[in-house]
Amino acid sequence: MHIYSKIKKTVKPAIPNGILYRKELSRIKEFRSNYSQVIERLKNKEKIKVAFFLIHSSVWKYDQLFRLMLADERFDPLVVICPYTAYGEETMIKDMALAEEFIRSKHYPYLVTLDFQTGEWLDVKQTIKPDIVFYTNPHRLTKEEYYIENYTDSLNCYVQYSFHISHLNEMQYNQMFHNYLYRAFYETLVHLKMASRHSLIKAANVEITGYPGVDVFLDKGYLPADPWKIKDRKIKRIIWSPHHTIDDNEKFLSYSCFLKYAEFIPAMAEKYKGLIQVAFKPHPILKAKLNALWGKDRTGLYYEKWEKGENLQLEESGYIDLFLTSDAIVNDSGSFIAEYLFVNKRSAFMYNDEKISERLNEFGKMAINCYEKIFNGNDLEKFIGNLIHETSDQKQELRNKFINDYISQTKGNSASENILTSLKTKLS
Repeated sequence: MHIYSKIKKTVKPAIPNGILYRKELSRIKEFRSNYSQVIERLKNKEKIKVAFFLIHSSVWKYDQLFRLMLADERFDPLVVICPYTAYGEETMIKDMALAEEFIRSKHYPYLVTLDFQTGEWLDVKQTIKPDIVFYTNPHRLTKEEYYIENYTDSLNCYVQYSFHISHLNEMQYNQMFHNYLYRAFYETLVHLKMASRHSLIKAANVEITGYPGVDVFLDKGYLPADPWKIKDRKIKRIIWSPHHTIDDNEKFLSYSCFLKYAEFIPAMAEKYKGLIQVAFKPHPILKAKLNALWGKDRTGLYYEKWEKGENLQLEESGYIDLFLTSDAIVNDSGSFIAEYLFVNKRSAFMYNDEKISERLNEFGKMAINCYEKIFNGNDLEKFIGNLIHETSDQKQELRNKFINDYISQTKGNSASENILTSLKTKLS
């Protein structure tokens, strides 16, 4: 059984009946009752320790918030790299290494929870004693020691790892994790309304701050590095970002067209060599699934082709600079549907069937409407040709409207500034 199927089975109905409903509300009330005591303790504390629990570097949305805390004498932030345990030790170690490389490149203070020499795991509660914990994922993908239930003496906070666009609102707003949180900092009024409908506590712990994941895209002073192999800007830069849902038992979420286009897209890159280059930006879970489906040898050779190709490249870690220096995206990964729109460049979504919109929530439906539609290879080649020849961008006007409607930067601040202000106000 796939990990998302397991998660789905653990999510309770929005309004459970009788004894189950009362038991869950009682557990939530007991857990959340500690927060008032934690706040009172922290009001008098000179230095507040903040732990950011990171599993996959690709879902790191706290860049500006982390830097703001580093610059604020009241806070002592630290990244804690946690294991991804769903696909065995080999995948776990590789993902932890990627996360460590990513955080080290930013020169952020961090700790890795596994000592690779001794095999011992870090006791975060004893070693760090965090006053505030920020989570990067609500799902039970890591060791139990790093789940929210163990941090009753901390203020537990969460920013969604993407603009959530899927119809699985119970999974994204009503796990016990979401109800236990001290604060869930959500993107827009649309997301607050969805949380209010699904959360057992009716989103009583939600604040609308805007989305930290797009702060950098809206920061006109940010200068991205250029991660592309070919620096000639006349050669168009296309991101291909396939989702991980290639399993037959994932029809409830299925977006991925990867198996359909796995060989076609490199062939297009070869056909239009000298005119385009393509960056393969797979969902972090895709490789583990391909290892199971194709075998490690075939999967390894496929990824190596992207790594070594003349006008191909493999991107498995961060994506901010990749987005900002690109010309277009070809996407079927839900996590990027809304985020790439804030870069405001040509965008195409690959449909694996015509019922995709039925698997999106109301926000996702609005976002995907800003994308050109790709149903087959001819559509994709036409999109590439229009990019090369710089024909009129059909979706420009819709993207502009989307950005204006959903930036949600209250009082002229970024989302990260809004989050920090919220915490400082409560702890002052």
